[in-house]
Amino acid sequence: MTLPMESMYREIILDHYKHPQHRGLPDPFDAEVHHVNPTCGDEVTLRVRITDGAIAELGWEGEGCSISQASTSVMSGLVLGKPIADALALQEKFLGLMQSRGEADLTEADEDELDDAVAFEGVSKYPARVKCALLGWMAMKSAVAEAEGNAS
Repeated sequence: MTLPMESMYREIILDHYKHPQHRGLPDPFDAEVHHVNPTCGDEVTLRVRITDGAIAELGWEGEGCSISQASTSVMSGLVLGKPIADALALQEKFLGLMQSRGEADLTEADEDELDDAVAFEGVSKYPARVKCALLGWMAMKSAVAEAEGNAS
């Protein structure tokens, strides 16, 4: 029997896959990165624009499994408008969740901060799928680093 929470999480992932947030490549932008998961062929191109130390604009295009595409959608909704430090802290928190192998010890505050990203906790039990879930998050981290480098 499927647990209601697992079912709800699957629905969140499916909804983000079918109705992705912030899909499309904005112009102008400060940095563009292209990341590929060579083990399965998932890929994402992501652009960011940084204004006053925050992610003012973020958009992406991608192809791949529902996990990679939904995770990128969730990430884009969570970090858009956030100060860079907060967005990178969220990326680290999500990375920790993905490395937990299903044993994450999340506080209520963590769950509030991660919002829909908590739905990917079950993915952490499957090491082969962790890279799928991290693809967009790592692209965001790279794009922000590149944008900050271009600004100096």
